[in-house]
Amino acid sequence: MEEGTKTKKTIYIGGIGDEVDEALILETFSTFGDIIEVQIPPAPTNPSNPNDVKHRGFAFVTYSSSADAQDAIDNMDLNELNGRVLRVNLARPMKGPLQPQGNRAIWESEEWLQKYAKPLDQSGGAALRAKTRASSGAPSDGGEAQEDEDGMEE
Repeated sequence: MEEGTKTKKTIYIGGIGDEVDEALILETFSTFGDIIEVQIPPAPTNPSNPNDVKHRGFAFVTYSSSADAQDAIDNMDLNELNGRVLRVNLARPMKGPLQPQGNRAIWESEEWLQKYAKPLDQSGGAALRAKTRASSGAPSDGGEAQEDEDGMEE
């Protein structure tokens, strides 16, 4: 199935209460057409109480046809379900790329290094310091003068 046609058949249902589950969503929204899938994204779990599974207050329903999805939007938007007003509209794709790396430094990605990192001889590192010393007449044979210049004072 094409990604574009799937989004036209998938609706977003916002504002659902904590007591609403997939069965209730299926029961309520199946009157508008054949449902392929119901998703209720879970909320992050509380580490002190891992058995307490909650959802994030919204759901996605995928219909077999875009006409069924539009019927559900037309009939259920701003209606109540268990005392809560629902917002129902077409689901939109997530904004921005997902970052599978998590919390990693940007310079750890190979693409960033290829784009922004300079070769060592151009980076201003030890090779560039040696060139600068050689042009200024400072000794660069690794002797006592260089050690005093680079070393820490006591």
